[in-house]
Amino acid sequence: MREAIIRTVSGLLYISILVASILSSELIFIGLFYILGLICLIEMQKLLHLKSYALYVVQALLFYLFSFLKFDQNATLLLLAVTIFVNLFLVKDLLVIRKIPVFEKKKYIIIIFYLISSVIFLTLIPTIEGEFKPKLVVGIFGLIWTNDTFAYIIGKNFGKRKLFERISPNKTIEGFIGGIIFTAIVSYFISIYTDFLSYKDWIGLAFFISIFGTLGDLIQSKFKRQAGVKDSGNLMPGHGGLFDRLDSIIFAAPFIYAYLYLLNYVS
Repeated sequence: MREAIIRTVSGLLYISILVASILSSELIFIGLFYILGLICLIEMQKLLHLKSYALYVVQALLFYLFSFLKFDQNATLLLLAVTIFVNLFLVKDLLVIRKIPVFEKKKYIIIIFYLISSVIFLTLIPTIEGEFKPKLVVGIFGLIWTNDTFAYIIGKNFGKRKLFERISPNKTIEGFIGGIIFTAIVSYFISIYTDFLSYKDWIGLAFFISIFGTLGDLIQSKFKRQAGVKDSGNLMPGHGGLFDRLDSIIFAAPFIYAYLYLLNYVS
């Protein structure tokens, strides 16, 4: 009971800080996610038994150029293409290889593009149309939390068939499907209370979030399994590390950005 209370209070505090920061201003939003990305970078380096100060310099430089300056759209699209390629590479390894090569080689490439640049694309999502739209990010986080919550509830109560047992024994196919359905339902209500994106666009976003968010959670679970740890850290009482809380949105962010960019480009 005490652990459940601690988990609930910790989670509510996390959500409150996140939403308040996103809604306040673009500068505070970017600054917050620079700090959150930095904490995730520290936690991931611990998972990999790596200690590289150069990665902190790379993170600061990339954030300054892309998140703050937004200096060149072509460079942003190139970064997006490389980031998506690396993330799909991780999906391939998740499905067919027992060990993700980040533990054997290409550590720096995967950390930079899987983690650092993915967080950068999260900061670029609300300005994808040229003006800062914080409600877009709040809506996306709402869909992420909806998917996680209902995938857990449906899976716990009705789940029988394992989704990916050797990586995450508690995830079920029923939970995965339930998460998609409820995320799509919530996306309808979000579309009603926002003045951007149609219901069909939000539905598409819901599917992207459910699928890529789940993949992100599985990939991070594989990192932890290879490292032999339960959580990436202990920053959030009852929840583990910050990387544990952000793994879904971190992985999904570049795919969400690409989806929104294509919608904006086509329109």
